[in-house]
Amino acid sequence: MTIWIKNARIVNHKEELQPIELLIHQDTIQAIGENLASLSLKAYEVIDAGGALVTPGLIDVHVHLREPGFSYKETIKTGTMAAARGGFTTVCAMPNVDPEPDTAEKMKQLQEKIARDAVVNVKQYAPITMGLRSEMLTNQTELLAAGAFAFTNDGVGVQSAGTMYLAMKEAAKNKTTIVAHTEDDSLLFGGVMHEGKRNKELGLPGILALTEASQIARDVLISEATGAHYHVCHVSTKESVRVIRDAKRAGILVTAEVTPHHLLLTEDDIPNDSSIYKMNPPLRGEEDRQSLIEGLLDGTIDMIATDHAPHSKTEKMGGMIGSPFGIVGSETAFSLLYTSLVEPGVVTLRQLIDWMTIKPATVFKLEGGAIEIGQKADLAFFDLATTKEILTEKFLSLATNTPFIGWNVKGTTTMTFVSGKLVYKEGPIK
Repeated sequence: MTIWIKNARIVNHKEELQPIELLIHQDTIQAIGENLASLSLKAYEVIDAGGALVTPGLIDVHVHLREPGFSYKETIKTGTMAAARGGFTTVCAMPNVDPEPDTAEKMKQLQEKIARDAVVNVKQYAPITMGLRSEMLTNQTELLAAGAFAFTNDGVGVQSAGTMYLAMKEAAKNKTTIVAHTEDDSLLFGGVMHEGKRNKELGLPGILALTEASQIARDVLISEATGAHYHVCHVSTKESVRVIRDAKRAGILVTAEVTPHHLLLTEDDIPNDSSIYKMNPPLRGEEDRQSLIEGLLDGTIDMIATDHAPHSKTEKMGGMIGSPFGIVGSETAFSLLYTSLVEPGVVTLRQLIDWMTIKPATVFKLEGGAIEIGQKADLAFFDLATTKEILTEKFLSLATNTPFIGWNVKGTTTMTFVSGKLVYKEGPIK
């Protein structure tokens, strides 16, 4: 099958939207140009992109697909459908499922289910420790052979410095990455939102910035001692940005991600005791938010990841104290960031695309991140002109737990291709 996509646009290095046409043959980009009609095309399908922006397929290194064990929240199929609707063609799935893929046998079983059900590329993390407890290490060699992408205990911090040291020593030997949810449990004190001014106004226990930053400080020194690649999940505080910046200046092999919600919201946006605003790490102060943006702009933070964390409506009815942490993000990330950061001129469109494609591909050595002849046709198309409201009834995820419902955005996805196959389209295609 050959597909000729015309009437698309690409952002060039001058930040101009340049007309482009693409020829996809089977799973690969065969030709790129502005007038492919001159080619001798045979047996092809024509798709008019309607002036949409085309980018490399977005890459999300942090999602929760919830399967096995929690399929009432999300499944591999619905989670990857949601990713496709957001323009993501590759997602990296966290291992806090039931059972955790902490042995080669469990990993192989999960990989088989992913192969059956996923509509986008899925890279599966393995746990750092057995059962996600800070005690016995998993067998990295066996898990990598079974298809593990990298190693993380996301959802909980590794509490033992000794355990993290041994894990990073092993990771350095295996040339793999330790991906850390940084949270010192001894500093939590039952917190459910940021320890600032808003939690006091609402009478709710706070989560100290120190909870996150102190464990990053510990871990970057362990990374330096072992030579392991250490990646920090969902950075949220100005102190964390400072520690990571200092570590990079010292030549330590550390990378980091930030979420859309931490870039766009603060504690001041929390209207009441609403679990829709409960996430971990929590929404911080305005100084923190500005530090995160500065961190992206100066290269301290390498990429944007959603931390897509679906929960059922029933689970999210308990208020801040009685509900689980997490919000969904796969379907809204690009449009929210384009509308709130690119259109006002805070960042450029080229920068946003890089943080969501090239940077994660480069840091984690993944395929993708470029539109080039010979590359797999993993592509996303976005409507930059039309304003649309974020509506729960449009979601393909099983969950709709997000504070962004009702926001008006531009940059919604019109089409997503994975290996040349159309896996998502919004409405009829011309």
